[in-house]
Amino acid sequence: MVETKADVTVVHGEDELFALTGPLFSAATEVSCAANDANTWAASRHRASLRRPPGPHTARKLYRPAALFDGVLREHIHELRRRGADVRVTPDALNETIILDGRVAILAGDRSSGVRSYGVVARPEVVRSVATLFLATWRRATDVELFDQRFAEARALAPHILEMLSSGCKDEAAARALGIGLRTYRRRVAELMAALGASSRFQAGVRARELGLV
Repeated sequence: MVETKADVTVVHGEDELFALTGPLFSAATEVSCAANDANTWAASRHRASLRRPPGPHTARKLYRPAALFDGVLREHIHELRRRGADVRVTPDALNETIILDGRVAILAGDRSSGVRSYGVVARPEVVRSVATLFLATWRRATDVELFDQRFAEARALAPHILEMLSSGCKDEAAARALGIGLRTYRRRVAELMAALGASSRFQAGVRARELGLV
């Protein structure tokens, strides 16, 4: 059901969202997107944002580090890169947003009604504010390839580290089992927690289960 409240059109579910905004995606020459994971803008639907009209086109995609642990989204990110999109990663909390040509902002809402709601805004001052927040985070973010290189070893060790953490194994024993030094092990744990957006080892385990890593 589509609702309009104070210059915001609220839709429920991605079918309604793309029925309303599909023509805007098809015509857009500048797309900026921020997402925590693959569940916000489903990859199959999200590819609609890659339909390029003739002429110059700019696509900027901003993700949380956990996206690199999601096989489907990871492949989607590589596809975005191949198509010329600029992709960056940030550990900061994200306002999950799509901005089209600086004229329309789509804001991801909650799932209180059972399906995710989305707010579609065209009011210029609101869109400018959303774009300003996006750009501030974008400037602090790291290119996805550079970020991926930095966390490559932590990602490769992730299943083993998570197994050690879930078993309650002490750091010293875990480091020996993995054949690395204690300081290196703790550094990899910290890197993994950062990549998963976790503030504690327990939270890292919860997030890892959500992503199917354990």
